[in-house]
Amino acid sequence: MDFTFSEEQQAAAEAARGVLAGVAPDGVPSPALTQGRPVADDLDRTLWARLADADLLSLLLDEEYGGAGLDAVAFCLVLREAGKVLARVPLLESGAAAAAVQAHGGPQLRSALLARAGRGEVVLTVAAHGRTGHDAAELAVTARPDGDDWVLDGVQTAVPWAYEADFLVVPARTGDDRSVLAVVARGHEGTALAEQISTTGERLGELRLESARVAAQDMITADGAWEHLRALLTTGTCALALGLGERVLAMTSEYAGKREQFGHPIASFQAVAVQAADRYIDLRAMEVTLWQAAWRIASGAPGALPVSGDIAVAKIWASDGVRRVVQTAQHLHGGFGADVDYPLHRYHAWAKHLQLSLGPAAAHEEALGDLLAAHPLG
Repeated sequence: MDFTFSEEQQAAAEAARGVLAGVAPDGVPSPALTQGRPVADDLDRTLWARLADADLLSLLLDEEYGGAGLDAVAFCLVLREAGKVLARVPLLESGAAAAAVQAHGGPQLRSALLARAGRGEVVLTVAAHGRTGHDAAELAVTARPDGDDWVLDGVQTAVPWAYEADFLVVPARTGDDRSVLAVVARGHEGTALAEQISTTGERLGELRLESARVAAQDMITADGAWEHLRALLTTGTCALALGLGERVLAMTSEYAGKREQFGHPIASFQAVAVQAADRYIDLRAMEVTLWQAAWRIASGAPGALPVSGDIAVAKIWASDGVRRVVQTAQHLHGGFGADVDYPLHRYHAWAKHLQLSLGPAAAHEEALGDLLAAHPLG
């Protein structure tokens, strides 16, 4: 069986490396120095335009919307490169939201949004963290039909790029216990944003909806739409964590090869080499579980477990693995790793944010156990 990436997937990754080559993670102020304010007032619009010019914002879109028609694997390959440089753009959120609109939205919504999103003219984001960050996002907002519209009430916390996005995709629950998605313009009547600051220093938004009326054509009511979007978001977050971890381990290896104690590079010490080797194993486990999950999403291939099982395994490794990688990096860098003029502290902050977004590994292990109980192997 051939597990190599296709030429199209490799070309997407190579294009991403070219566009992202000039991004400097240490060019953004440290959250420790901004006194509770965001590290920047906007996303990196210059980078966003370059990604659009390279057709990397439309990877998942069909040709009729100016896209390449690629799959979740290609999407995650690009996100992996973005994670290596801490790219300050909603590549994950906008790409996943556009894919969900394409797969499940109505013709008016697709016509209004997709081509523009692929060209970078509009920015999409997703409210995926629920009321507190610990509960299901679709349960945080209620949606009920009212004439030709839908009425939404509830709260979503920690919405990424909420102040920069043109449209927010909001999961909600109906009275008959179905999940739906609402595509809401920023500043829409009945909505309000309250500023929140993440561990990375980026600005998030708490979204409040109070009797917000959304036109029927801006609602996505197809079965499985939220599950599809959530799978893309989760797997993409694992890809960002993988890219971040790979860059951090490379930084650590470079530093350990130059830093000398007792007349020898610390990389030659067994204790240092063993810790670095353990983190390499973590990254390879993160990688193989990521590609398994992305392949299941892309192919729709049946498995012994539902695709949510593969995603749970990827989340377990990504959440714990990225934490171990940055902690080991800080330990081996010593005090130098805390220097705000050196980018490692920003990688540590982003790793914590990704870990919190993914949720604790123990919770995913419990979910995986439930799946195994419901679908016994063999």
